[in-house]
Amino acid sequence: MRYDLVDLKLFVAVADAGNVSRGAAAAFLAPSSASLRIKQLEDALGAKLFTRHARGVVLTRAGQVMLEHCRRCLAELEQMHADLAPHARGVKSQLTLFANSTAIASYLPDHLAVYFRRFPGVRVVLEERLSHDIVAAVAEGRADIGIVTGAGDHPQLVFSPYREDELVVLAPRSVKLGRGGKVGFEECLKHPFISLRSGAAIHTFLVGRAAALGHHLDVRVQVAGFSAVIALVRSGAGVAIVPRSVLREPQPEGVAVLRLAEPWAERHLSVCARRDASLMSAHARALLEMLTARR
Repeated sequence: MRYDLVDLKLFVAVADAGNVSRGAAAAFLAPSSASLRIKQLEDALGAKLFTRHARGVVLTRAGQVMLEHCRRCLAELEQMHADLAPHARGVKSQLTLFANSTAIASYLPDHLAVYFRRFPGVRVVLEERLSHDIVAAVAEGRADIGIVTGAGDHPQLVFSPYREDELVVLAPRSVKLGRGGKVGFEECLKHPFISLRSGAAIHTFLVGRAAALGHHLDVRVQVAGFSAVIALVRSGAGVAIVPRSVLREPQPEGVAVLRLAEPWAERHLSVCARRDASLMSAHARALLEMLTARR
């Protein structure tokens, strides 16, 4: 198949504009050149991408599929350039850190801020993952360091204590929930939930706990961050379960904070890394030492 990035960018521009001439202008091409490129692209793919009409063009079904793939390809290329840019500016090292949502939303940002002051030329790729995925990634070398819930047992890894936390229930003041400042998870399941988006570690964990009890988590609203979760609980939209460490104040205004009366509510965060320290860069070892230092 003979086509290049100019063809793909032109295709996306024409699809967005719904017009070959306007798409050509956005891609800095003459309309005649753009029309020829689109025809050659269709010939190379063996499928019509646009239906022409008097007012412009409309994507065919094949064109819709093509557009979805083109957007992903171009986005990946932009990400590649973004990832390479720091190296052109003299980045000394790059390391990969996987952590669960609790650590990312609470303790980790402050620790990374201290680390970057000590090592301004190091870049850290931080990704949120589920704890079992983090353990596998560190063991396989896809991540240098991981922060997980619990202290696992893996022949290739060493686990060190990081922080103690707990899951708590947030409820609107108007909702009568629990007794004596605590509530069980099964009682919470009678109410609609405010949750982080699907894929977030804590969302996946709670869905699994509900399924173990033979229930579904009634998710009314999903949002990107814990601050939005708290705001929606305050509005009366539902209840939520969050790590206590993400609360900026012990008792947020308009929200009741209840102990979650479940053994799994206690969250013991651990840092994991490969046992063979020689497999880690000096900058990765420095971050590991910082995260595991006793305070």
